[in-house]
This record gives sequence, structure tokens and C-alpha cells, in this order.
Amino acid sequence: MNDYLVRALAREAGVRVIVSSNTNLALEAADRHGAFPTATIALAHALTGAALMGAMLKVRQRIAIKFEGSGPLQKILVESDSNGRIRGYVTNPMIDLPSLEREQIAAALGDTGLLTIVRDVLLPELVESTVPLGSGDIAAELTFFLNQSEQIPSLIDISHNVDDEGTLQAVGGLLIQAMPPYESNIVNQLRNNIQELPPMADLLHSGKTPQAVLDLVFGEMPYKLLEERPLHFECGCSRSRSEQALISLGATEIQHIIDTEGETVVNCHFCHEQYLFSREELESLLDNF
Repeated sequence: MNDYLVRALAREAGVRVIVSSNTNLALEAADRHGAFPTATIALAHALTGAALMGAMLKVRQRIAIKFEGSGPLQKILVESDSNGRIRGYVTNPMIDLPSLEREQIAAALGDTGLLTIVRDVLLPELVESTVPLGSGDIAAELTFFLNQSEQIPSLIDISHNVDDEGTLQAVGGLLIQAMPPYESNIVNQLRNNIQELPPMADLLHSGKTPQAVLDLVFGEMPYKLLEERPLHFECGCSRSRSEQALISLGATEIQHIIDTEGETVVNCHFCHEQYLFSREELESLLDNF
């Protein structure tokens, strides 16, 4: 199944639901970082959260979500934009705990730390919010942020499916959010609906589409499908941006690199793409000063 999400609105009930299926982009991110199974699942959950939160953005807006926990993963940073372009990394990808249940993923992240969400909503300054981690469960942390920091009755649910070898088979999520005037009863009603269902990832792995999951979540409640949006892993790094990063170091630092190393490699944290700059290329950068 290709990675994509669907957005739906039950106008009379005053609730919107977003369902995502994004296994491929999670596997690509994990592969680029050589992530071990536990780190792969944690990163997959965070990327799913970014997909769901990104679906609420307006055109050209972006969101960055950073989990900094006390567990061995240390930090997970994911980003998404309004076009479904998603990227992310984990600081310590070589983490593999005995179990791949949600509790072990929470243990890998840790229940002490900070969740920071930064949004570029095309204003002169970025909009940044920070809340303490409470459980280390990524879906629970994002749900807490929306309910407490944003004061919008919401629910985020993320799940994964793995084979006997611990290899990720499916990951997906859903976001349920009340619309103004923000009555929480409808969110609780749909929460009860999904508690009667198999885990989201199991539904996807069995062949259910995000649209079919919408039908199960809404039950008898009438709704309108608003959008089907492709999702994919995409990094905004480039050789020209890496060149600008080197120039920002200043002439003295560039000359130091030339004198001590002769060449340098700029490595992108998000996609692990490497950009090699030779001595001649570094010397040409000095013409900018």
C-alpha cells in the first residue's frame, strides 16, 4: 500500500478524523539511519505523529516535533509540511530492547523530558510550544499537547505491526479532533468506537485502506471525505544548502579546515546524505568573503 492519509469531517457532529498509512516512509527513514528494531518503531511512531499533525497545516506551513527524553533514544526530531513531505531522525538509532510493545518504546524514549513543537505558520516569528513528557508514549504525548496546550479535545492513536523477526510490517495512526465549539463528548464517543477495533496497524496490515478505517471509526455517523493526501519521506537538504552552511562558519574556520583536513564532508542529520567538499571547492568558498 502506498503511503497516504485521508481527512474527513462529520459536520453535524462537529468532529474531524485523519487516518494515515505511512509504513514505507518509516522504513526508508530507518534504513537511512541504520536503525535497530526498537529505534525503528519509535521513529515510525514519531513520523506518523508528524504526518497527522501536518495534515492540519495550511498551504506552505511546516511543523517540527522534538521529543527529548531520559531514555536511551535521547532525542527524536521529525518534520512535516502541508504537502505530506516528512523527514526525521533519532539521535541514537542503535537501540533494541527485548520487547517491541508500546511500553518498551516508551521506556526507550523515557518519561522525563520535553516535547517541543515548532510551527512555521508564515508569520514573522515561529510559533513554539513546550510541554513536559508524561509517559514516553508518543501518541499519548501528542494527545496531551493538543488537549492541554492547545485546549482542543483530541485523540491521537498510533500503532505498529511487526513480524517474528521484529521487522516493521505496518505503521499508521489516526487523529480525532473536536471542531468549534469544542465539545469533548464526540471525541470520547469515537474513542469508544476505536477501542472496539483491532489496532490500527493490524487493520492496515490485513489490507484495510485508510478509507475503510474511517468507516469503522465513524460507525453510523455520517461524514464527508475531504482529502486523500500522498505521504513520502523527503529531505530538503542539498549541496547548495550545505555550501551555505560552510560559508556561515566564516573564512577563518574554512581556512582551518583546509589547513588541517584538506577536505570536509557535510552530513545531513535527517537523511544521512553526505556532501564532500574538496580542497579546491573549499578554497573557492573563500571568495565569498
